[in-house]
Amino acid sequence: MTAALEIKGLRKSFGGIAVTQDVSLTMQRGERRLIIGPNGAGKTTLFGLIAGEIRPDSGSIRIFGEDVTTLPVRARARYGLARTYQIITLFPKDTLAHNVVLGLMALLPLRLDVSSALSRQTALHDRAVELLDGVGLASKALHRVCDVSYGEQRRVELAIGLAQQPRLLLLDEPLAGLSQDERVVVQQLIAQVPRETAILMIEHDMDVALEFAEQITVLHYGQVIVEGDRRTVVNHPRTREIYLGH
Repeated sequence: MTAALEIKGLRKSFGGIAVTQDVSLTMQRGERRLIIGPNGAGKTTLFGLIAGEIRPDSGSIRIFGEDVTTLPVRARARYGLARTYQIITLFPKDTLAHNVVLGLMALLPLRLDVSSALSRQTALHDRAVELLDGVGLASKALHRVCDVSYGEQRRVELAIGLAQQPRLLLLDEPLAGLSQDERVVVQQLIAQVPRETAILMIEHDMDVALEFAEQITVLHYGQVIVEGDRRTVVNHPRTREIYLGH
């Protein structure tokens, strides 16, 4: 079966500093994989390379068998890729529903039709409310982003990611900055994502991360140093060296 994601020999440097060094990994369809590593390990840069926001110096990226190495972000979305960001990227003065509508439009020919008024696209608005309902925010669909809590904004980002019906979803620290109660809510929402969608997640909370992950990739100075299932990675001496100093 064709892999959901296949990366081979990925390299990226900035100003002579190697941030991603010969990274290779393969994710299967429906897999839940965790990317961990200390600050500066290259985790978010790797996400940027996969999403097409950063062009690699060398190496290849395939999504469901399609070589997307040189394709722009919008083209990768058509192959089933969606992502969230470590720093929230919503439009704060717009409503939750409007933000989700924009996500829905990303894959529609409508986005190119400048003569079509967005306010008349009631089907898109209704679908946006459905997606917000899926993350428990239907009652706040018409609230502005700046008027809801940080945890609720995180849930809106997840709704936008799911709006594109992804087959591969990248989650960059989706629990960062959340209260304990908010973390529980977002964890449950991620756990409910259908198995048709493979999930690659960066997360620093090891307890949460290990509960989520089936496979784990450890990055250090831009290199994959450990990879495997939870038991293999947790018990590996290199993992203990990085996180415990011995």
